[in-house]
Amino acid sequence: MPRSVNHVASRARRKKILKETRGNFGPRANVWTVAKNTWEKGQQYAYRDRKAKKRSFRALWIQRINAAARMEGLSYSQLIGLLKKGSIDINRKVLADLATNQPTAFKAIVEKVK
Repeated sequence: MPRSVNHVASRARRKKILKETRGNFGPRANVWTVAKNTWEKGQQYAYRDRKAKKRSFRALWIQRINAAARMEGLSYSQLIGLLKKGSIDINRKVLADLATNQPTAFKAIVEKVK
């Protein structure tokens, strides 16, 4: 008796990956083995860069806070130290947003901890 293969499921699985590699150049979009490798590598990059994105945003927030703090006569580390000492619990994302969009509010926070 011949072996039974579920072609419907196999084809659907392949179509799903080929659909996701659409837009790539040449065989990366339409040759199954190359497209599968391209897709897998893309998934690896996506996973890695979701982590890297968080690191790069934190670095950006720190630069913005540092620039605004120096305008007030403090360094970044001094400001963060004073915030911890004064038990003001505010994260870097919010602090950076205040520093860029609402400098008066940022200045008020700095004056409070000085």
